[in-house]
Amino acid sequence: MPDDAAPALRALLSATGGADPAAEVQDLLASPAFARIVAALEADHDRFVQQLIALTQIPSPPFGEAARASAYAGLLRDQGLEQVETDEEGNVTALRPGTDPSAGVIVLCSHLDTVFPEGTDVTVKREGTILRAPGVGDDTRGLAVLLAMARALDTAGIRTRAGLLLLASVGEEGAGDLRGVKHFFRANRWRDQVAGFIAMDGIDPARLVHGAVGSKRYRITFRGPGGHSFGAFGLVNPAFALARAADDLGRIRVPSHPKTTFSIGRIGGGTSINAIPEAMWMEVDLRSASAEALAVLEARFLETLPQAAADENAARDTARGEIRVEVKQIGDRPAGTTARESRIARVAAATIGAQGYALKHEASSTDSNIPISLGIPAVTLGTGGSGGREHSLEEWIDVEQTASVKGVATALGTILTLAGVASN
Repeated sequence: MPDDAAPALRALLSATGGADPAAEVQDLLASPAFARIVAALEADHDRFVQQLIALTQIPSPPFGEAARASAYAGLLRDQGLEQVETDEEGNVTALRPGTDPSAGVIVLCSHLDTVFPEGTDVTVKREGTILRAPGVGDDTRGLAVLLAMARALDTAGIRTRAGLLLLASVGEEGAGDLRGVKHFFRANRWRDQVAGFIAMDGIDPARLVHGAVGSKRYRITFRGPGGHSFGAFGLVNPAFALARAADDLGRIRVPSHPKTTFSIGRIGGGTSINAIPEAMWMEVDLRSASAEALAVLEARFLETLPQAAADENAARDTARGEIRVEVKQIGDRPAGTTARESRIARVAAATIGAQGYALKHEASSTDSNIPISLGIPAVTLGTGGSGGREHSLEEWIDVEQTASVKGVATALGTILTLAGVASN
């Protein structure tokens, strides 16, 4: 496939205006081909649930996704998908070829990692159609959905004009900082062929994420000479400098539209209750759906840090050394937007509405952040069914067949409309 294959379809998926895709979507959903797909998903549902349970029970903690990645690659090969590969970062990719090499590929992405540390019990407990386990919905269901989609297309005898590249990414959660998708677009051999990107993440099939919530994360450390809490009383204290910086952050006014937020998630330091600490640190999360608003917040926050150190140095004794501040960035997720009027977003919205869901336009932080920031049309769709308590040990999903299949079929309707169904 030539390196310049993707841009034409990419431009089409990014384009605003043009014909309303509602009729196109309705035609697809009413077609015999789509009816065959839904029937295939229904017949396959028990296998889908079995694979979901099996994958959930393979621990995949932050930076520890290798075992699940290996098992997933095996499932992709067993299913007959082509060019199954694991890249240097640990992402797994597999191709379902299209009929038109010039159309490039649409990436379908779910993430391998969970937020839960090594040693977490990930045994699935089943109560009827309810599955309970850490990570069962976020995003193990997404991984199983990608497999189910590919099987349904095979069973229904459907070929797409654009290729479908399945991507199981690493490092989507927390400190992973989207490292898998960052690597994919930096170094993976498929990066220049991408015409569009759809992340399957989150449960709600009514949810259309086309806004990328960006974040800047910092570990801020204040250091000083330290000493005995009584004998060295009067020396500068890193804890007071940190408290000033935390208070300054809390006083920053941020816009509500676009939503912009800040938080101090962790604080630590010191050696003993009766010692002036030599170091105190905090980890700070700054977020916004607007790259511009995020940049303003970031600059304002960083400006407060040297002043906090200077205030403490002015307030107390610096004979044994001054307070100094160290700033380390530990996370950087770009903000951006896929236009609501773009073809990729309009097709997704039309499909969600045609399936009877009350459409929800949202912004979030997902693997789609990276392609959106690069100008590649991208959205994040729900994987279907219902669930709750994600990122907690009480996470659960409902795999009742009717709702589950309808959610998967809705996402697949969007994918097929965008990729194009090839004529037999």
